[in-house]
Amino acid sequence: MNTFTTKQIVATGVGAAVFIILSRFAAIPTGVPNTSIETSYAFLAFMAILFGPVTAGLIGLIGHALKDAILYGSPWWSWVIVSGFVGFGIGLVARRINIEAGGLTTKGILLFNATQAIVQAIGWILIAPVLDILIYAEPANKVFVQGAVAATSNILTVGVIGTLLLVAYANTRSKAGSLKREA
Repeated sequence: MNTFTTKQIVATGVGAAVFIILSRFAAIPTGVPNTSIETSYAFLAFMAILFGPVTAGLIGLIGHALKDAILYGSPWWSWVIVSGFVGFGIGLVARRINIEAGGLTTKGILLFNATQAIVQAIGWILIAPVLDILIYAEPANKVFVQGAVAATSNILTVGVIGTLLLVAYANTRSKAGSLKREA
């Protein structure tokens, strides 16, 4: 039986805090209303590979909800749900990539990027706009443009920054079977 460990609980709290900080101070407006290029999703994807789907889903959900509450006064639930979905979805491949074993292969990088692109496309192009329409009665033409811009910018941001974070982290790990010791 899988239990939520102390390490995962701490990672959730710290991860949500970092998500908020990155969303607030490391985001670039796109010109599309309420849509920015967000470095927080590269961090979320990185945490998803380190800690798996449940922790990453909670980081996305809690981090986005608190960010919206702090910046806008209340959460925009359709996008909060998608942030949780994105973290969870990317985290599903964490075991297959197994970055803790110390070897991030080209195959692992390709799996990571294919997964994050598919999950984010589904989340931002389909789920977020549909929820915007259902929950908030937003105009379809507006929310589908926002979703497409969010998907594109997040896929590119995670593809570049997320991959760099994973490669840098993997280089700090000892490869399985290696005689190299961790300090």
